[in-house]
Amino acid sequence: MYYYLHSIGDVLFPLEQWIIEKRREFHRYPELSFNEYITQKKIIDSLKEFGVEGSSIAGTGVIAEIFGNGPGPCIAIRADIDALPIQEEETNYNSSYISCNKGVMHACGHDGHMAIVLGVARFLYEKRHEFPGKVRFIFQPAEEQYPGGAQMVIENGGLEGVDAIVGLHIFGDIDIGKILFCSGPFMASSNDFRIKIKGKGGHVSTPDYCINPISMAADLIYRAEKEVRQQIDPSKYVFGFGMISGGTRFNIIPDEVEVCGSFRTFNEKDTKTIEKILDKLLTSIIKEYSVEGLIVVPSYELNVLHGYPVLVNDSNFTAAASRLLRQKYADVDDTASPVFGSEDFAYYLKYVPGMFFFIGTRNLDKGIKENNHSSSFDIDETVLIKGVEILSYIALDFLKKPEVYVQ
Repeated sequence: MYYYLHSIGDVLFPLEQWIIEKRREFHRYPELSFNEYITQKKIIDSLKEFGVEGSSIAGTGVIAEIFGNGPGPCIAIRADIDALPIQEEETNYNSSYISCNKGVMHACGHDGHMAIVLGVARFLYEKRHEFPGKVRFIFQPAEEQYPGGAQMVIENGGLEGVDAIVGLHIFGDIDIGKILFCSGPFMASSNDFRIKIKGKGGHVSTPDYCINPISMAADLIYRAEKEVRQQIDPSKYVFGFGMISGGTRFNIIPDEVEVCGSFRTFNEKDTKTIEKILDKLLTSIIKEYSVEGLIVVPSYELNVLHGYPVLVNDSNFTAAASRLLRQKYADVDDTASPVFGSEDFAYYLKYVPGMFFFIGTRNLDKGIKENNHSSSFDIDETVLIKGVEILSYIALDFLKKPEVYVQ
């Protein structure tokens, strides 16, 4: 049972083997968002192996705690547990652990996240007499599917009594072992929009009796992209149209067209700016295409769905973690550029201070080069023990010196 030396840096081989086996077990039986029932049981059973009791939260999630040697702060460590609707392809590495569930795959590293956090729990359980306070482990369902599981965890009391939180994500486009993060906005908000443009249909040979919603949509697409680019620094957002639908025949002007798209930003101001641009342009286009004498007046409906918010790393926590990690590792980039991916870990950081960081798994020498969400995605499993070390370093340092991290 006692697999570890006193120093984290000297974690013994059996712990690494254990977390690799756990990662492969999770990989074989992936489950989609809010359907992680088998995964939930495997997590609870894994915790029981070394004496920790886990309980359900947010439906298919798991929560557990390890208490130290006396009163003190509480730090939470989170892993997401859901998989993606992707049919996995066999590679040079995965033949012994390829997904057994047709059309479902751990293509985003969540199997690795679970194994890493279980490894942290096992390590810290053995060291529980050496630190004050407690560590809470959150195995969260449904990160991949909006509205996500983080809000349910919070609503179910998952952050009650928590003083700080930390999480990580494995990425296939970052070199093995490299650690990336930054203070402040680190991941973007996700926002989708759906627009219905209503005109007046008819035959293309009589355009004077029609108001063509396709032409209106084309104007909107051209003008919106140009207007957004003029008002917001292009490095601070992504914006685009992903779908346009309408019409039934080549020679019939339809009554209605639907246009859908998405945008991502790093602050609420830019989000509001893009919404206002769309609304203002639509109002202008409707006015321009209105035809005096026609009974039908063109109109539009604009609906914006706000997804996950901007993920903002706490400045004090991130600075303290950066100082610690730079003492331990040479491959730390604490001024990484924010990315346009989104994460529901952002909800936790709205309630308690903490940080989210990336760790790389790309290893070209081993042929591990596919990016997340690829049907051939895999990880260099040496990343797992490093993830355990990083999270354990941060947790132990925070518990002993919380005032350095949270001010």
